[in-house]
Amino acid sequence: MKRVAVLGSTGSIGVNTLDVLRRHPEQFSAFALTASTNVDLLYAQCLEFTPRYAVMVSAVSASDLKSRLAQAGLATEVLSGANALDEMSAHPDADIVMAAIVGAAGLSSCLSAALAGKRLLLANKEALVVGGDVFMAAVQRGGATLLPIDSEHSAIFQSLPDDRSTWASGIDKLILTASGGPFRSWSPEQIRAASPEQACAHPNWVMGRKISVDSATMMNKALEVIEAKYLFGVQPEQIEVVIHPQSVVHSMVQYVDHSIVAQLGTPDMRGPIAYGLSWPQRVSSGSAALDFSTMSALTFEPIDRADHKARFPGLALAWETLRGPSGATVVLNAANEIAVAAFLDRQIRFDQIHAVNRAILDRLSFATPSDLAALLALDGEARSLARQTCNGLAP
Repeated sequence: MKRVAVLGSTGSIGVNTLDVLRRHPEQFSAFALTASTNVDLLYAQCLEFTPRYAVMVSAVSASDLKSRLAQAGLATEVLSGANALDEMSAHPDADIVMAAIVGAAGLSSCLSAALAGKRLLLANKEALVVGGDVFMAAVQRGGATLLPIDSEHSAIFQSLPDDRSTWASGIDKLILTASGGPFRSWSPEQIRAASPEQACAHPNWVMGRKISVDSATMMNKALEVIEAKYLFGVQPEQIEVVIHPQSVVHSMVQYVDHSIVAQLGTPDMRGPIAYGLSWPQRVSSGSAALDFSTMSALTFEPIDRADHKARFPGLALAWETLRGPSGATVVLNAANEIAVAAFLDRQIRFDQIHAVNRAILDRLSFATPSDLAALLALDGEARSLARQTCNGLAP
């Protein structure tokens, strides 16, 4: 029986993780469940999975949850605050940590799990985009097992040999697939006026609002390029992105002999989640099997087409920031989080998300952060400047 701490259990990844746990009660149990402010859903999850701990970032929400669980007669201990997230990540009784907190807010708990030597299922790509070498050093120092949960990185991991020592000499390039999101065929003029509702209407995947907007701008893919560089130890020039509207081929590895190994599946996050939980074995995920008899075509489009460059200018920032000091990726992520939030609040236009990201990278001077404090300081500076920039824009 493996005990799982699900950080961000009320989000899309967290809900899917609990669905996989529900299917395998003989193999996995929920050790800790955490959320920010969604008391209703976390309460329902605690009733079903009876975790030893429940954590809410908000102290007010934690107090509410504690009262409800006491009335229900549950012995789940309720904690609050970011420090409690770190505590759950490093708890000696937690075997697996699912890191599904969105954004840079999940970095500290990921570092705690890494230093504690956990099996760390990384759905929080910002831990690598922001943490970079600092995070990877923590993984090595703690002896953690780092398994990617993003469908693209899970696909690459599944397409690589078990012997990591062969990766450096055997890989020619990694090919990340992208659906193109809801605006793949829109004109730049249409995209300029896109609403939050339109940006969040992903054609293939069911995701949270922030990651849905990132998919629509292709910033999600930019962050994945950065993540792939750290996860697999390749050079930025060895990472390629192609648009694959059907989201069946999740990503590919091209080897030096030019053979390609790809991982395919239905667009359902329970697949990579189940693989991460059970690795190196496999368990059923609940996702539907591919039916090749119903597939009319699998198509691919080069991302460097002129029309795609016009629709998705933010994607190129991945390679640009990777060529600079590692602080550049911290700045890009922070600016993007603020800009996306401003767009969802209807403060700025969709196309201004990229304008904010570009402006902050151009205006902020930065070096390579050496520890968590330096990472967070640079992150805070970039966020402050991004807020100022958003406030000065007219939608």
